[in-house]
Amino acid sequence: MRIALFTLESLASSEAVLRFVARDPSRIVLLGYSTPDRMAQLRRRLAQSGPRILPYLAVNFSVVGAWRRRGRLADLCRAHAIPALAVPDVNQAHAAIRAARPDLILTFHFDQILQPETLALAPLGGINVHPSLLPRHRGPIPTFHALTEGGTGVSVHVLAPRIDAGGIIVQQAVTLPPGLSVGGAARALHLAALPLVEAALAMLPASPSPPPPLPYCPFPDAATLRRSAFPLVRSADWRAALFAPAGGW
Repeated sequence: MRIALFTLESLASSEAVLRFVARDPSRIVLLGYSTPDRMAQLRRRLAQSGPRILPYLAVNFSVVGAWRRRGRLADLCRAHAIPALAVPDVNQAHAAIRAARPDLILTFHFDQILQPETLALAPLGGINVHPSLLPRHRGPIPTFHALTEGGTGVSVHVLAPRIDAGGIIVQQAVTLPPGLSVGGAARALHLAALPLVEAALAMLPASPSPPPPLPYCPFPDAATLRRSAFPLVRSADWRAALFAPAGGW
């Protein structure tokens, strides 16, 4: 199967993405990195969540850490001649997707919505990895809401032109060790998703019905963050953001 993989560089998912690519590089025919306007995003998050969100953003999107992690993935892509592409707007990247001729589009912690005409460029459409038990906790920071409300897990679902709303192919509850931060939980859940991605690929083509709609879970507001019993980051997160884990990835 030929896969076009799209991701957002983040501590939450980088290790899992690298392991997925390394498992069988020959099936990855395009690797797209989202390149959002970080300053615009920062202004939106501060307006929504207040200054308490800053450590989470700094750890997960550390410039130094991003450079180190992306360098390892870039090395792997070069070694296997996988085309890598900066993607400010995936729906304007049709020429690159057509040239890659993927059977499937896979998004792994990607922050853009693929329109129907983009998904139509792959015969099998697209699937997405999401670190929650959908349809619960749709949105950009599901581990915060899952830790707060209970019920952590991962889902692989069909991509649809609405956030985290496509039919669920496979999902699994995941019990996390105590003491994890929100960011640490996100990393653990993305890694736990890897076997589910392989299971979903083996089940394609799949056309599950969309789950019943549940409320979208945005970045929490400042009051919710003050009430939360779960830390956004811990010291281990800072170390992971700046230094590659032992063994390298």
